Amino acid sequence: MSGQNGPELLRIQGLTKHFPPRRGFLGRRGSTVRAVDGVSLTIHQGETLGLVGESGCGKSTFGRCIVRLYEPTAGHMSYRTADGNEVDLAGVRGDALTRMRREIRMIFQDPRSSLDPRMSVYSIVSEPIRLAGERRPRVVRERVAGLLTQVGLREEHMDRFPHAFSGGERQRIGIARALALSPRLVVADEAVSALDVSVQAQILNLLRDLQEKFGLTYLFISHDLAVIEHLSTRVAVMYVGRLVELAPAAALFTRPRHPYTEALLSAVPIEDPAEAGKRIRIRLPGDVADPSAVPSGCPFHPRCRYARDVCRTRPPPLRDLGTGHLAVCHFAEELELEGARNT
Repeated sequence: MSGQNGPELLRIQGLTKHFPPRRGFLGRRGSTVRAVDGVSLTIHQGETLGLVGESGCGKSTFGRCIVRLYEPTAGHMSYRTADGNEVDLAGVRGDALTRMRREIRMIFQDPRSSLDPRMSVYSIVSEPIRLAGERRPRVVRERVAGLLTQVGLREEHMDRFPHAFSGGERQRIGIARALALSPRLVVADEAVSALDVSVQAQILNLLRDLQEKFGLTYLFISHDLAVIEHLSTRVAVMYVGRLVELAPAAALFTRPRHPYTEALLSAVPIEDPAEAGKRIRIRLPGDVADPSAVPSGCPFHPRCRYARDVCRTRPPPLRDLGTGHLAVCHFAEELELEGARNT
């Protein structure tokens, strides 16, 4: 795969998604939830960009904004279509949005809830094909059979219903549905987190094989850094709706440049018991900051063991530290942070 050296496929600038306040107890009005707060990054054709962070950091909301399941509050998403034109995904509507959804598809976290139990496998996988305008039954059936074969299922499975399959098989059905219209960009939102570890490996290998075969580009969202390392070309780290670090996967796992990333990496399993005993497990105090009441200065400073006075008052900018490594930390150059892997 071409990875980060491939041409630019999607350029995201200042993507923001705020959810309006809700009325709570005694009718009191809450605060606006800043789920995604000004994220900017680029996804290159053929790469897998891993997106990681604790639950509640906004990574799933970010992915759903890209496929327009959520309407962005602000920002631009410049997508280069198959014919070379640039389209702002944040602003497309109607038929234009329908066309974009043929090129950008999504794999959901839980195959049990994302597949309609009342629909057969044939109906589930063929639905996007039929909605795209293909009405010839023979052509549709042949296309569904081919998709099932590509994801490791059999043609005779198409007349069964989701309850007849295991979790891994159901996720393969979801992948077949995502591939039904030959997309270019696939957003995989926690695509293996609901599966057993052995099945996770099978699905990850399948995704990699499909990427090589069809030239797919992935945005792979996960809280599991071991999975992210296995699949990703580059890794983006989010905290409270903001991008805090972005780097090639090898560089990030070897030498992180943001304290939050260091804390996440300290939980990654090490195969060598002797090396595992040398690592200090960083346990962050408190919980992820409330996205409706983000701390002043650096949002991570209340949990950061390196925080100084400037961190409490001045938000750090996103800075390029060289070789494509970006971080949001006042002291990114001087901190010697520990990675999950040796150099």
